[in-house]
Amino acid sequence: MNGTSTTTVGRDEAAAFALPGSALAGVGSRPFGIYVHVPFCATRCGYCDFNTYTAGELGTSASPQSWMEGLRRELDLAAQMTGAPDVDTVFVGGGTPSLLGGDGLSDVLGAVRSSFGLAKGAEVTTESNPESTSPEFFEQLRAGGFTRISLGMQSAAQHVLKVLDRTHTPGRAVAAAQEARAAGFEHVNLDLIYGTPGERDADLDLSLDAVLSAGVDHVSAYALIVEDGTALARKVRRGELPAPDDDVLASRYERIDARLADAGLTWYEVSNWASADAATGESRCRHNLGYWDGGDWWGAGPGAHSHVGGVRWWNVKHPARYADQLAAGSLPVGGSEQLTTEDVHVERVMLTARLRTGLPVAELDAAEQRAAETVVADGLLVREGEHLVLTDRGRLLADAVVRTVLR
Repeated sequence: MNGTSTTTVGRDEAAAFALPGSALAGVGSRPFGIYVHVPFCATRCGYCDFNTYTAGELGTSASPQSWMEGLRRELDLAAQMTGAPDVDTVFVGGGTPSLLGGDGLSDVLGAVRSSFGLAKGAEVTTESNPESTSPEFFEQLRAGGFTRISLGMQSAAQHVLKVLDRTHTPGRAVAAAQEARAAGFEHVNLDLIYGTPGERDADLDLSLDAVLSAGVDHVSAYALIVEDGTALARKVRRGELPAPDDDVLASRYERIDARLADAGLTWYEVSNWASADAATGESRCRHNLGYWDGGDWWGAGPGAHSHVGGVRWWNVKHPARYADQLAAGSLPVGGSEQLTTEDVHVERVMLTARLRTGLPVAELDAAEQRAAETVVADGLLVREGEHLVLTDRGRLLADAVVRTVLR
């Protein structure tokens, strides 16, 4: 982004990393979240470019034990730096957090509580792979203080899962969601990926039937992106698989939105739907809303990103280096950037435009408001009070809408 000051931080600089007073001034007055990155996976999915490692890739250089020791140290240092505000949301992601088991994940939440403490009514989410869950697992999480479960389903079609290199069996995600509900979780999310090579409309319908049969109150659906450096990208490059087709992706998105809307799940962000019980908004993911609304969060774990008061930084990626730097008493910071006023504005427009609540007109300068009016005339935005909201067609072209407004 124009004007951003980006710094790559060495080991000595990481030891001295500190947030300026200007960034710390409002901590606690804005929503504050903790993201915990669990970098471990049993196998590597062909489409995934996240910072994850299998046991074979790590060897003896790092382990869940060394990671947990590092996590406790990082959370303690984070609390010292920020003044330990009460945490409104916790999100444990990965990787495959459920590989830690119910007791291991409860220990993670215990570490957050020990360093920070949780605000009353805090939302506490963990991602889980359906194959590494069980009724006992969910019962342990509920007893440990978790309030929300997010399950990676991707598809209910076996051949689609095979293309994605997913290891869970069709039907297991729905069973896991039902087990989570039986354990007392009111808030359960299922993740879908659409547009996988070889996926048919009937396969997507099968997945949507499965999602709706699970009785969940939240669904996330993402178009497949072929990320550079992944096994999937290599197969596409070699011509073994076709690249996702934009027209097909748009048609699939419309199909998903229609089915979910008919079932009482309404969009609140372009890729996320929640049950419409939410005059209170309880079914929406409050942690992700903190990202989209410009809140503060500390990202703990290898490769995790953080943002506090206009300063963004990210941790070193490898779990061994992460643990070593924390054992030496320094934060494992790999780089940082101070956001300029322009950067904050651009991000605000990019993110709020994707929300059902819409982009505040007051955020835009005169030239941007004129540009927005052309998008309204094109039928991609509609004005609702003092906000500009994407139309159904506008959601398909959200990135183009933002580029037009900001040009």
